[in-house]
This record gives sequence, structure tokens and C-alpha cells, in this order.
Amino acid sequence: MKLSRFNIVIIIGFLAIVGVIIMQLFLINNAHKLAKKDTEDKIFFALQDVLEKLYKDNLTGLLVSNQVEKVSGNYFTVNVNYEFENTILEHYLISEFEKNNLDVDFEYAVYNCSSDKMAFSNHINSNGKKEPIKCPSCFTKNPDYTYYFAIRFPDIEQNYFKNLNQYWIFTTVLFLVLIIYVYSVVLMLKQKKYTELQKDFINNMSHEFKTPLASILIASNYVKEQNEIKDNPKLKKYNQIVVNQTNKLNEHIEKILYVAKTESKQMLIDKTKFELMPVLDLVKDNILLIYDKEITINMIATKTFVLKADEFHVYNILFNLVDNAVKYSGLSPKIEIIINEINQQLSIQIKDNGCGIPPKDLPFVFDKFYRVSRQDIKNIEGFGIGLSYVKKICDLHRWKITIANNTDKGIVVTMLINQKDYE
Repeated sequence: MKLSRFNIVIIIGFLAIVGVIIMQLFLINNAHKLAKKDTEDKIFFALQDVLEKLYKDNLTGLLVSNQVEKVSGNYFTVNVNYEFENTILEHYLISEFEKNNLDVDFEYAVYNCSSDKMAFSNHINSNGKKEPIKCPSCFTKNPDYTYYFAIRFPDIEQNYFKNLNQYWIFTTVLFLVLIIYVYSVVLMLKQKKYTELQKDFINNMSHEFKTPLASILIASNYVKEQNEIKDNPKLKKYNQIVVNQTNKLNEHIEKILYVAKTESKQMLIDKTKFELMPVLDLVKDNILLIYDKEITINMIATKTFVLKADEFHVYNILFNLVDNAVKYSGLSPKIEIIINEINQQLSIQIKDNGCGIPPKDLPFVFDKFYRVSRQDIKNIEGFGIGLSYVKKICDLHRWKITIANNTDKGIVVTMLINQKDYE
């Protein structure tokens, strides 16, 4: 199955986030190992210092090697080889742990030869507070030693993870990002599916509408030629209304079809050579036939230009632009179409004397379905797709199109055609 670019981007993004999370877990594991080794080394050196101090107090000879033994990750024994005071031991343990920055709770017990038991136990919190020992059974006897003490760190594992808080926070954030990403992708896929269904619906419905509309137009044109209609002004007027409204509806359906095609990437540009002025003359003639009001359309061209473009779509976009100019220019539209060369580009400017466009709406007029809200003109029909279609056709030809308000009244639309597309 061939993957679309959209699906490939989603998969790459998902794998990237999962890879970062796996790397972060790997870093946490290494950081945990390093923290564990560092803490155990500090414990060992602290116990070694305690042992040295006990030997100095007793004025005993040199220390024997391997007197500090690690039994497990949180349990150590220290072979002292002679009797020592429990209170002194506790003082040394607290001071040495503070000196080595060991901010952990610990419990200790001393072996009592007379009772053959571990005795004199205390639980000392990291803040120095003393409590009864919480796990007496955790201290086991060592048959190899006579005078020794054992020390246990009940919460040392929690201390490791506590030191990794920043890692866990970052990992949690990454997991949240992954969850949000997956949720967003699911929504995007659903939206993509709904969009495709919407496009199919628009295509199918538009085609279904076009068939009866074509029949209505054929029938209306046939009826118009009948003597009964020609001789009856009222019936002739009604028939003309049917024709005009059918043409308007057909025009809207064509625009919807154009938008559906551009969205589904079915629109193709068929470039041929044709003269520009005959196309503009046809646009002018059709505009004058459609509207029942006084319209002035002046065309100014420095010479005859031949375009290399899609003639069908060029006619449509020019018709859309002139039609909009007439719609928004009141009862006496005055349209000026100026064609000339500017900086090795062909410029087509369409100026009108209409109401203009509010500055806040200018950046969005080419957006699909966007309509400028007007208080002065409320009876203008449309779907907000005409200028979107114009912009799409210009983009497909790689032309530039801009829209701006005139200094006095109305707007000016400027199309700039590349030098390779005209002669």
C-alpha cells in the first residue's frame, strides 16, 4: 500500500517522539545507576572515616582491610575488632554523613557479645530526629565478627528516584506530548475522512444538479422562441427570469465544482496560445447582458498581447473579477481594465468605483468561504469562493495577484503575468 505524504509525516513524527522517550528512559536508567554508585561510595567513605575515628579513640593500631562490607544495596556491616561506645558511634555516624552530604534516613545496630544479639538500635531521620528502629529483624548476625555494628538505609531507593525528579518531570512531559500527538493525529485522520466525504458529496450533488439545470435551460430557450411567449410581455419576462436564475444557479455550481477539484488536486492547467483582448471583449459582452443597469467598461491596452495559459480558466477569473466589480459598484458601475508591461511582467488591472473593502478584511479576501461583512450592501449573493478560485488559478499559473483600495473610491485588483507566459 502506497503511503501518502500526510501519513509519512505522521509516522515520522510518532517515531521521533517514541525515540526521544526511549532515549530519555535510557538516560534515567544510567542516571539511576550513577546516583546509586555515588551514594554507595559516599556511604563507604563515611563508614571508613567513622572506623578511623573509633580506632583513634582507642589508640589502636592500623586498620585491617575490608572492614566495611556491603551486604546488600541498603545494608552494610563494619568490623571494629574491639569494644566501643554506642553513643560515640552514633555521634560519628551523624557527623560523617552530614560531612559527606548524605541526606538519608538510617538505622544502626551494635552486636552485643553477652546476649549474642544485635542491640542498641536507633532510627535516625535525615533531619537528625531519633525514633525507635522500624525493622529489628532486618539486622542479622555475622558469625565472622565479634565487635561490629550494622547500618541500614530503609529509604535509599526512594532517595535515588527523588534525586532524578528533573528526569521524571521531563519524561512525563514527553509522555503527555505523545498522548496529545496521538490524539491530534486521530482527530486529523477523522477530519481528513470527513473532508474527503464532503468533497465526494459536493462533487456528486453538483453533477446531479447540473443535469436538470441543463434541461431547464434548453426548455426555457425553446419556450422563448414560441409565438405565445413573444407576443405576451408578461410571460416573456417570467421566462427571462427563469433563464437568468438558472444561469446564476449554474454559475454557483460551477464554482463549487472548481473548489472541489482544486481540493482533490484534479484541476489541470491546459496551456494554449490565445489573444487576450478577445477574451476581455467576451467578458464585457456577457457582463452587459447579465445586468440590467448602466455599466461602463473601458479597456486600455498598450498593444495586443498573446497569452500562453489556460484560456477557459483565464476567462473565468477575468469574468469573476469584473463581475465582482460590477456587483459592488452601485447603480452606475464604472470599470477600467488597464493592460500594460511593468518590469518585464504583464500587468492586468481592474479598477472600479465601488464601496471598497475594509482594511481589516483585505488580507483574507482570497480565503475560501470568506465574505466581507457589509452594512451598506446586504443583498449580494455568493458563497465566498469566487476570489478563492481566482487565487488558485493564478497560483497554478505561478502568477501574482493583489487587491487594494483605491485612494479615492473602489478597489483595484492587479494580476502580474510572468514574461514566459505572454508575448
